[in-house]
Amino acid sequence: MSDLKKYISKRKKDDQEFAENYDTGYQDFKVSVLLKKLRQQSGLSQEELASKLKIKKSVISRIENHADDIRLSTLRRYAKSLGKRIKIEVV
Repeated sequence: MSDLKKYISKRKKDDQEFAENYDTGYQDFKVSVLLKKLRQQSGLSQEELASKLKIKKSVISRIENHADDIRLSTLRRYAKSLGKRIKIEVV
């Protein structure tokens, strides 16, 4: 087990609030990373993508750094502008 995994495991045991919010926060982080990666693979800068979506560059930055509060309609537009689509799965 890596040092990071050990730290997370210990922190979850010691901090109930951290344990309750960790999984959700991690999923939000993964969405942010995925969106940024898709944009970069498309060869677009944040500014270029913002222009395509008719929004400010700061909105793209916020989406890519804090995807915890992104509207589904914005997420769909973001993906569509990169030639992708959103698939939501409830398990």
